[in-house]
Amino acid sequence: MPRRLLVAVPRRSARWLLGLSLAMGLGLAQAQDAPLPAGETPGLAGPPAQSYQVQDLDWRDAARQRAVPVRLYWPAEPKPGAAVPLILFSHGIGGSRQGYSYLGAFWASQGWASLHVQHVGSDRSLWWGNPLALVERLQGAAQEREAVNRARDISFALDQLLQGERGAAVDAARIVAAGHSYGANTSLLLSGARVARQGQALDLRDPRIKAAIIISAPPFYGEGDPAPILRPIAIPTLHITATEDVIRIPGYYSAASDRQAVFEATGSPAKALAVFSGGSHSIFTDRAGTGGAELNPRVKAATRELTLAFLEQVLGGRGDAAALQHWSERYRGLLARWVQPAP
Repeated sequence: MPRRLLVAVPRRSARWLLGLSLAMGLGLAQAQDAPLPAGETPGLAGPPAQSYQVQDLDWRDAARQRAVPVRLYWPAEPKPGAAVPLILFSHGIGGSRQGYSYLGAFWASQGWASLHVQHVGSDRSLWWGNPLALVERLQGAAQEREAVNRARDISFALDQLLQGERGAAVDAARIVAAGHSYGANTSLLLSGARVARQGQALDLRDPRIKAAIIISAPPFYGEGDPAPILRPIAIPTLHITATEDVIRIPGYYSAASDRQAVFEATGSPAKALAVFSGGSHSIFTDRAGTGGAELNPRVKAATRELTLAFLEQVLGGRGDAAALQHWSERYRGLLARWVQPAP
């Protein structure tokens, strides 16, 4: 059986696996990809529709015989002559390019392009088809080959964008990887995380990526101490989680403290951590209400502002070095823990 690298589905009894399937299908997957129009989340003020453009593209990587659908959020009116910074977003298990629109639309409205990549081996199609085959599909989505393919999806999508009509407008000095849950693990691999296989490092780092936004990252299960895996990461990283960011399904449990352990193990000399009070694992998706109907939109608003403040500080651009300090003062009441990166 292939090695499990990320968010694995262990082999158990058929009864246990059925329970796992139902829990993931009804709990996690739907949370990843709520069917909302781009940028619209109940209770959260979205950016004006005229401030960004949305384009769906259906690419195919011929070398891997793999479809790579993407959704591109692009600023409606980029500054004349100015290069456009880019965020590459990877969804959680069971998600799609349509998810996390509250982030993509906001980033584009603020001058950042955002390319949301759909990973066909671990996307929303997992929840379609014969329910009796769902366990097998979940197991396939958790295998090492899919974890590797997800990272390669992002690099391929970046290749395609840079080679296309908008490529010349992209700021090569400000390309960022971002992701939630399984997508956070994908972003860590792209940022320099290294898993050993038969004495050799599985190195999927994309040197074009200059910073990373890591939301609700599970640890690399089955790999032991995370430090050797995450220590090689040298680019700035922003880690976002919540005190109730727990993954709890039948036979599988990941404590909220796991997210902070990932932060502690990451080798980035410039790294930040925001831990919101309360919340849930899926509060960072487009899903409304999870983690609390009142708290949900407040955390989303704080999250999207935090990402830009962090990028302004570590990559330069529109803001100043005090952007994160201002953010932490504004949202102090929502935070259980805040670690600001070294200057």
